[in-house]
Parts: sequence; structure tokens; C-alpha cells
Amino acid sequence: MTAWPHLDFPKWSETHATLHLWLQIIGKIRLAQTPWLNHSWHVTLDVTARGLATPPIAHGARAFQIDLDFIEHRLTVLGSDGASRTLALEPQPVAAFYRRLMARLEELGFPVSIHRMPSEIAHAIAFDRDEEHRSYDAEQANRFWRILLQAHRVLTEFRARFRGKSSPIQFFWGNTDLAMTRFSGRPAPEHPGERPHLPDWVLKDAYSHECSECGFWPGGQEHPEPVFYSLAYPKPPGYKEAKVRPPAAYYHDKLQEFVLPYEAVRRAPSPELVLLEFLQSTYEAAANLGGWDRAALDYAQPRFRPATSSASALNQSSVS
Repeated sequence: MTAWPHLDFPKWSETHATLHLWLQIIGKIRLAQTPWLNHSWHVTLDVTARGLATPPIAHGARAFQIDLDFIEHRLTVLGSDGASRTLALEPQPVAAFYRRLMARLEELGFPVSIHRMPSEIAHAIAFDRDEEHRSYDAEQANRFWRILLQAHRVLTEFRARFRGKSSPIQFFWGNTDLAMTRFSGRPAPEHPGERPHLPDWVLKDAYSHECSECGFWPGGQEHPEPVFYSLAYPKPPGYKEAKVRPPAAYYHDKLQEFVLPYEAVRRAPSPELVLLEFLQSTYEAAANLGGWDRAALDYAQPRFRPATSSASALNQSSVS
């Protein structure tokens, strides 16, 4: 089984659309039960050795978590008292998934009420009324998770180069992307917001400070191809014209960010090094053109030798 599987967006687009909504339901359960944290870091999901999961979610003095297993294709709600409930990941309408998950939470004594309208999706349908999205291709879901696992591994290495404030590596269910963000430490101009079904103040909070953000996105209708991406907020002068690496990377005017097609990574002799080159060069474009204090923010060498196959090459890759 290849570590970097092929992900054909047209083949998995319907599964992606349904899974996106299922993940939003799970994320909104965490949102409803968790105090607000800057940059919305309190709502994200974690990549695990079998899929995606919430951390423990407090419910009074007790707690629960929700695990998605993309190997055996099941959802499990785990209670801190040892009780659990499962739900098969299989073709089913979003409305049915919503009802079944909420019923299992009720059975365990963890009733939760969420805002039932999806976020960041135009022409959205409320979860409890969505009979349209019902696809689940187990093989495609498994491939998606395996890519997240590899992306998480490389992003972990990349994050270790930076001593300034950076985010954890998190899965954001609003747009189904795995992301990591570095911050210069300086305030940023107020973000305009303007995403469907998302209050503007959420984005104003998330982009309150200058940042360089990167990650993996499996694609969408506006760009039906999985990509690694990198963006700067605010964009410094000359950012769009910056020369980034590898040659397959380019600035996408509609998405307003640099992208590197996933296929260019998975087909490379060393996917890890190609991806690290993209992450490093796009960060340099943001930091150098934006006047970041890189001497204070960057590590000249990783503090500890990474444990992956790209360890020796990390110290040899260009950081100029």
C-alpha cells in the first residue's frame, strides 16, 4: 500500500461533499461544548493513526470524544465513564447521520444542541433536512485519511524549524483542510471576513495577526484537484510574483494563495523533500517580503533530529 495514494477528485467528490458535512456536525458538537479560543483552535479535529478525532470534550464533570475510523469505517463515541456507542460509516443521508449521532450522545447522557446550518458552504442545507448528500466510498475516504497522515508528518517537521508562535497542526472542518500557521508577532489589518454562513468576526479573530499559513486541501468545486497550499495575511507587496519552489508550484489568483498539486508531490522521488521545499520557499516569500524578524523567529537547525525518512535531507535543503 503506497504511503501517498492517488486521490481523484471527480471520483471522490460526492463522498467528499457528504463527509464534509458529517465532519461539520462533529466539529459543531465540539464548538457547542468548548470555550472560545483565539484563531478558532478550539473547534478543530486531530489526525490519528486510524482517522480523525476530537480531543476530550467536557460535558459537566464528565467528558466524551468522537473518533472516526477510516480503516474499519465506523464512528465511536467514547465516554469518560467507560461507556461507548458506535455508528457505521456507510452511505446514508446527512440528516440520518445527524439523527443517529445525536441519539447516541443522548443514550450516553451527553445531550448537545448545535447550530444546524453548515459553515463556509454556499447554498447550504440544514443538517437535519439534508437528504441530498448521502455518498460514502470507503476506499476514497481511506485514501483521504492516508494523505492527511503523510501531510501531518511533513508539516510536523516543517513546524520544528520555527521558534515563534505557531499553531498546532489541525484539521479545520469548515473547509476540510489540514493547516499550520506561523505568526510574525505583529498585528494585522482587520480581515474583511465574507465567507458564507460564517460570522465576519470569526475570520477577524483568526487573522488578527500577521501570518503565513500552509496545509493540505483535498479540492472543491472551485478547484477540483487536491493541493498543498500556502498563503500570507496580509499579502506583502510582490508576494504574488515571488519565485517559489518546486517548478510545479504557482500562485492561484482565484484562491489567492500559492498551490502545489498533490500529484506533483506523490509522483516525486522524494515527496517529503518536494513538499518541504514548497513550504519553506512560500514561507520565505511571506517572511522576507513582509519584513519578519527571521533571525529571532527561525531556528538555524532543527532542535532535534526528525525521525522520518527525510531527516538527513532537512538540514541540506535550501533555506535562503
